[in-house]
Parts: sequence; structure tokens; C-alpha cells
Amino acid sequence: MSEQTTAPVAPPARPVEPAAWKRRLSLDNRYIAPIFITCILVGGHLSFGMLESYQKTALAIMASVLADLVLGRVFFGKWPNLASAYITGISVGILVRSPAFWPYVLCSVLSITSKYVLRVKGRHIWNPSNFGISAMLFLAPETVATLSIQWGNYLLPMMVIWALGSVIIWRLRRFHITGIYVLSFIAFAFLRSYITGSPWQSEIAPLTGPMYQLFIFFMITDPKTTVRSKRGQCIVVFLVAFAEFLLRLHQVVYAPFYALFIVGPAAMLVEMWMDSRCAPAASMGASAGASA
Repeated sequence: MSEQTTAPVAPPARPVEPAAWKRRLSLDNRYIAPIFITCILVGGHLSFGMLESYQKTALAIMASVLADLVLGRVFFGKWPNLASAYITGISVGILVRSPAFWPYVLCSVLSITSKYVLRVKGRHIWNPSNFGISAMLFLAPETVATLSIQWGNYLLPMMVIWALGSVIIWRLRRFHITGIYVLSFIAFAFLRSYITGSPWQSEIAPLTGPMYQLFIFFMITDPKTTVRSKRGQCIVVFLVAFAEFLLRLHQVVYAPFYALFIVGPAAMLVEMWMDSRCAPAASMGASAGASA
């Protein structure tokens, strides 16, 4: 009988864990946007006084967070992560202009409620703050307006916000959405200038305002309310810019909000429809392969 010798088996390698200092310095992507939008708020208000008041902004944030806590518990039976609610509340606090306090509460509650009520196949199809602000502008135009001040000749704050925002959006792998929108907006601005005869500088100027910085870094890049494919995201954001171009030609004051309100959900519904058509074909193909 021959003896077989077996080589000693090496113990399985342990997964390499990141160094402790890297773990401490790393930041959950969910909290990057809240930190960034807070920087916009603090920097913009200290430089230009862009807030209506601290009290109204705090009220919008509290109403948003409270609504998210209650509705998350009622609809899903769990406490939600509040990063999204904070972004919604602070966006409402920055963008809404009203002499009264109630629009800030109602806008925040409408925004958060849309996440839970206006759902198709388990997905909400409107960006919450875009829905709430658009609804308030349409339903209460005598009481509600939006932030419209520009940075004026102060380029430094704008450059800092754009640089910081670009780095953050790049890290979140959504810079292509912001980039395509900005390029499309500039191209359509020159076209509007040619059609209307207005100076091209005045057509491009809105991009320098804090309203557009919130719009391009937060609303149009919202992962929950954008289509999945990178190509689709680029097409949709171009269509948002085109819809805004048409609305601006007809003197619609709040063109960017209404453009996203129309185009964003429509794109989500088209994607869901395409998924429903592809699903039966994929299941038939799998059945055919199994029977073969």
C-alpha cells in the first residue's frame, strides 16, 4: 500500500480591512449632500443675506424631518434616514420666499408626502422639494415666490460653491448630469439671445445664482428620481434644459422648476414602461432555455 502525503492546507486569507484612520476619515455618501447644502446656506447668507429668516428656514427643516419620521413609520413601519428630509427642508427654507410662516411648513410637508403617496411600482417619481415648491408656486402665487437674487459681481463665493459642488457630485458619480445641463443651458441661452434680441450675458446670468446651484447640484441629480442608465440621464437632463428654454421663451418665471416637474416624472414612467415590456421577453427567453 502506498502512502499519500497531503500538503498542509493554508488557512483562508482574511479580508483586508481598511486602516482605522481611513475608516474614521471616510464619510457616508448620504451625508455629503447635507453638509454641502449647509455650506451653501451659511456662505450665501453671510455674504448676501439670501435667507428670508433663520426662523423660517428652521421651521421648514423641522416640518420636513417630522413629516418624514411620521410617514416613514406609518407607511413602512421603520424610522427613515433623515438626510433626505434635511435636504428637502433646507432647500425649501432657502428657495421659498413668503411674508408668512405657513408656506414653509406646507411646502415641506407636501414635499415629503409626495415621496410616500405619489409612487409608481414602489418608486416615487418627483423630486420632493421640486414637487413641493412647484405646487406652492402654482397654487399660491400671491403668497409664495422663490429666491431670485444673484451673486452680483462677487465671483469668489460662486467659484468656491461650484468647485466644492463639482467635487462632491463627481464623487457621487453624477457629474455628467450637472455638466450636460450646464452646457445645454448655455447653448439654449445663446439661442434665446438670438431669438429675443436680449444680451447673452443676461440669459446666462441665472447660472450664477444660488437658486440654480441648488437646482443643478441637488434637484436634477437626485438618485431616487432619475433614470438608471447614464445615457438616459444625459438625455433626460438635456430635455429638462430644452423644456426650460421653451418656458422661458413664453416668459414663465419659474421655468426650471416646472421643466423638471414635467420632464423628470415622465422619464421615470417611460423607463418603468420599458422595463415592463422587457420583463416578459426575458422570462420567455429563460423558459425556452430551461426547456431546451
